[in-house]
Amino acid sequence: MNQFDLIVVGSGPAGRRGAIQAAKLGKKVLVIEQGKRVGGVSVHTGTIPSKTLRETALNLSGWRERGFYGRSYRVKQEISAEDLRQRLIITLNHEVEVLEHQFARNRVQHIRGKASFVDPTTLEVIKDDGESVHVSGTSVLLAVGTKPFRPDYIPFDGKTVLDSDELLEIGDLPRSLVVIGAGVVGIEYATIFSALDTQVTVIDPKATMLDFIDKEIVEDFTYQLRDRNMKLNLGQKAEKVERLDDGKVMLTLDNGRKITTDMVLFAAGRMGATEALNLPAAGLEADSRGRLSVNPETFQTTVPNIYAAGDVVGFPSLASTSMEQGRVAARVAVGAIAKEPQKYFPYGIYAVPEISTCGLSEEEVKERGIPYECGIARFRETSRGHIMGLDAGLLKMIFSLKTRRLLGVHIIGEGATELVHIGQAVLNLKGTVEYFVENTFNYPTLAEAYKIAGLDAWNRMGELKAV
Repeated sequence: MNQFDLIVVGSGPAGRRGAIQAAKLGKKVLVIEQGKRVGGVSVHTGTIPSKTLRETALNLSGWRERGFYGRSYRVKQEISAEDLRQRLIITLNHEVEVLEHQFARNRVQHIRGKASFVDPTTLEVIKDDGESVHVSGTSVLLAVGTKPFRPDYIPFDGKTVLDSDELLEIGDLPRSLVVIGAGVVGIEYATIFSALDTQVTVIDPKATMLDFIDKEIVEDFTYQLRDRNMKLNLGQKAEKVERLDDGKVMLTLDNGRKITTDMVLFAAGRMGATEALNLPAAGLEADSRGRLSVNPETFQTTVPNIYAAGDVVGFPSLASTSMEQGRVAARVAVGAIAKEPQKYFPYGIYAVPEISTCGLSEEEVKERGIPYECGIARFRETSRGHIMGLDAGLLKMIFSLKTRRLLGVHIIGEGATELVHIGQAVLNLKGTVEYFVENTFNYPTLAEAYKIAGLDAWNRMGELKAV
């Protein structure tokens, strides 16, 4: 009864997709989840909650309509933490219900409890009531995700000094917020709270942020944040964080500057949630951040029957790529053929404004010595952008002068994470600038920016010369 073809530890994007894929191939699958409900970090504290919080904040604040009605425009004058939480609960319940139905429909068994290795094929599961169960699997897929990094010098209290998991449980919206960490998580939450009219300050020891994004997009993003009075203290480190008697928090920076705020969010990195797995019993070892090394094509660890996928294997740590990693790992684990994934995948940052990118940045193109041309369209140039009242946002495409092929697409602004898929398809199908110039897009749409940017590049590249 306790013998399975595949045991999956964790039910986040990688775990659930891997489990369902193996089940569809007729294999006996068990999912072990230590949380109260299935879904993992993605559903309960990560991807879905932060994006739900963002959407609620933009809707209730009237953010999208302020281009027409002015900065004082509000849909709801007084927005509370409870307003944000109500929509969050509805969304999470729906996500869990869908996932439980998928498991039931595909006959995936799941058990609640904390898993740890006994040997490479056997795991002990400690349930909430203390009961211990041993299960064995021909193969094991570790999809345990990550947890916030919590250094000792930060006095976390879950109320005024929090990590990104605890932020979802706050009782009141702060009037001021300091975010330590200018990575994706920190920037997303910083801009969401800024949209709610919280005074936000971002601190990071690095002098730059989002270095994997095209520099021109980051420059535009930085301008928009500063234009709405967000403070970006880059190249500065918070050396001391202390709670004050009046309930506020004071930060001392390495340059001697002191900042007092209502709330501090520490979002400087995450750790692989591998600590409780007893990895040595399986012959595995995690790195200093709790992450596991895998073969990037098969997601096999150094132990042949154990696989790992999702955030626990590191970059790019996206829900979308984690799902595909889990599916590929499961196919390999049960002996099925796994096709090589498409070369280009999109990266989405759900900040306010959104950023999404696919393919090479202009900096990467320069490093490779590829002769190129860029085409840019600003959303305010499109009729749909004007109708929507957009005064910011742009789409940038990079083309090879030699082959005329699209090399990269980079978008900042409303709908960026949706629009990027047009560029992604053209990239993977090796399309050229002529596709955008000669294609017809719905009018009026933001997607028309592809044609405008294509024409912008084509005007400098010239006609395709006949061979």
